[in-house]
Amino acid sequence: MWRRLGFLSPAISSSKRQNRIPESLKLVMLFATDAVKDDITASRRPFITFVLGGPGSGKGTQCARIASAFGFAHLSAGDLLREEMSCDSKKGKLIRDIIMEGKIVPSEITVHLIKEAIMSSSADRFLIDGFPRSEENRIAFETIIGVEPNLVLFFDCPEEEMVKRVLGRNQGRIDDNIETIKKRLKVFEMLNLPVINYYSAKGKLYKINATGTVDEIFEKTLT
Repeated sequence: MWRRLGFLSPAISSSKRQNRIPESLKLVMLFATDAVKDDITASRRPFITFVLGGPGSGKGTQCARIASAFGFAHLSAGDLLREEMSCDSKKGKLIRDIIMEGKIVPSEITVHLIKEAIMSSSADRFLIDGFPRSEENRIAFETIIGVEPNLVLFFDCPEEEMVKRVLGRNQGRIDDNIETIKKRLKVFEMLNLPVINYYSAKGKLYKINATGTVDEIFEKTLT
């Protein structure tokens, strides 16, 4: 697939106390106040690729290979959130509090972190790993960033294979793990399928058969 792109030659909840602002709203307000003011498209127009796939599909491994081969910057939404939480910052503390409460970090926050990472990088090609996970994520990205992805890679892998791969890197009781993994896969399918269908209809989706060895799957991304 990459060989077809001429310029890419591989070098080869509501609060319990009245009048209390929920942590998630505080965080959105904080990021909105401290957001990157520059428009990404003002000085450059980066080549943006979304990389999607369920748990165990191998998308993270393939992102590393693609980034190395084609000079992409690899941005993982999960890593960006963890990095922010590890900082002794007000934003990081609020993100940590939301996660500790078992809530989902608002899409706007993740998108602002991605935007900051793009703006602070000298790269002009980006792989965005594991995002968007839902239609809400997708709409937030296109609204805040102001552009659509140039390309969307979807690593399509059978459920049995993904379960096997995730079990291979997990420890604990197998029955519990299988049940948990299958629930994660169902949630992924429910949330991500509309995103996949949306970009497929726009002609931006490139589906990759994610079975086989790491090398075999990587070769499929090139053809």
